[in-house]
Amino acid sequence: MITKKLNDLKKIISEYNSVAIAFSGGVDSTFLARAAKEVLGDNILLVTAASSTYPFEELEESKKLAARLGLEQLIIVSEEIEIPGFSENTPDRCYYCKSELFMKINEIAGKKNLEAVFDGTNVDDLGDYRPGRKAIEELGIRSPICEAGLTKKEIRKISLDYGLPTANKPAFACLASRFPYGEDITKEKLKRVEKCESEIRKLGFGQFRVRSHEDLARIELSTEEMPRGWEKRVELDKICKNAGFTYSSIDLRGYRTGAMNETIHTNFV
Repeated sequence: MITKKLNDLKKIISEYNSVAIAFSGGVDSTFLARAAKEVLGDNILLVTAASSTYPFEELEESKKLAARLGLEQLIIVSEEIEIPGFSENTPDRCYYCKSELFMKINEIAGKKNLEAVFDGTNVDDLGDYRPGRKAIEELGIRSPICEAGLTKKEIRKISLDYGLPTANKPAFACLASRFPYGEDITKEKLKRVEKCESEIRKLGFGQFRVRSHEDLARIELSTEEMPRGWEKRVELDKICKNAGFTYSSIDLRGYRTGAMNETIHTNFV
């Protein structure tokens, strides 16, 4: 089954002679870039958006991955904070962000005569509230991984077969996802969260999130790392305080994707 899905992915990619790929350096976009190179060779442009919501460490890692793949990378500035409707942090915040980003990538693709723009959405992503999908569909962006029916687990398996260093990379989402809807997002708050997560990562924690609730940092740890989190609670608290939070806590439910969407009771849009 997984082999068929991979072949289906390559078939979708082969519909074009050249493409631009929205490239974050995460598990999905790195896998997509690797598969696309197998089909299109060097006729690929990786477009990475630098902004306050994208940690510096991730940006630097994306550069290393692009070089490893041997593909051209273009880094653009897409400062979401300046997009009307974004910093107010309404439930459709992601729609404004994706609209801005993919309009820019579409424009770049047009200027460079690239035939299509790809993003790395996978099948599992469809199970969460993602208003950004609406923007992607409106702008005609294709999601080959999703169209081929590949799940995150399958992407990691094939990435391992490809020898990609992202095969076991923890899932990552933009820093704006750390804030509850309705709380204004500022560059200062984003930097505070980025600093916390960077320092916690240095302690050796893998899959986690620092959710920001004004002066409170709510730390979500994976089930496996919860016991160690409790052991390191003094150090975790110090990290949060040094970053600018007044209070810190460890979430008893642990890490889960889309935690901030748990307060939404409407149908997905």
